Amino acid sequence: MTARVEKAQHDPRLPALEMFFEEFDSPIQHLATDFLEAADEHNLDWRLLPSISIIESGGGKAYKNNNIFGWDSCRRSFPSVRQGIHVVASRLANSKLYRDKDLDEILRTYNPREEYAGLVKSVMRKLGPSEGNLNPSLN
Repeated sequence: MTARVEKAQHDPRLPALEMFFEEFDSPIQHLATDFLEAADEHNLDWRLLPSISIIESGGGKAYKNNNIFGWDSCRRSFPSVRQGIHVVASRLANSKLYRDKDLDEILRTYNPREEYAGLVKSVMRKLGPSEGNLNPSLN
């Protein structure tokens, strides 16, 4: 068993994320570990990317170019959905458009429609509390 799998199996966020995707009948449930790893690697709220994927593609039900996030108005193509998770996480953390912004500013930049931030945040709340409340080892 790899260290990555071992760590994921003990992460309390993993079953919450898997259940979340299952409740939305999402075909990307098997990528839950990738969502958590990408969030941790880039210091993002662990609920952000899964929630954006629900809003943008129904959690992987309707997408093109392996782009479940609607990134670049779906013009951006990724070699795989897994790769897309990691690329988008990196851009949200490191791009001058997004870095050093709070959640509302990130979401406004991601999609300036007035209702967008509220939609994503409502899905985030369904997923559960922020990482500080669910996984204290990440603080």
